[in-house]
Amino acid sequence: MDWVELKADNYRMLYVPENFAHGFLTLEDNTEVIYQVSQFYTPGSERGICYNDPAFGISWPLEVQVISDKDGGWPDYKL
Repeated sequence: MDWVELKADNYRMLYVPENFAHGFLTLEDNTEVIYQVSQFYTPGSERGICYNDPAFGISWPLEVQVISDKDGGWPDYKL
């Protein structure tokens, strides 16, 4: 798995293609994440996977301390 660290002093940004699974974890307090999307928000059409889904075995660099009910409540991935 590749990690990309975005910091104020490295001037990087990250392009995430449409329908590509992705997650963000802030490494410092008071961090702002701003992202642009290609369509208007339509709640009924969202899909997702939970950050700790065992099917993916993601080893996050820090413990996830705050997550929205929506993002923490996605069901386990199944083919």
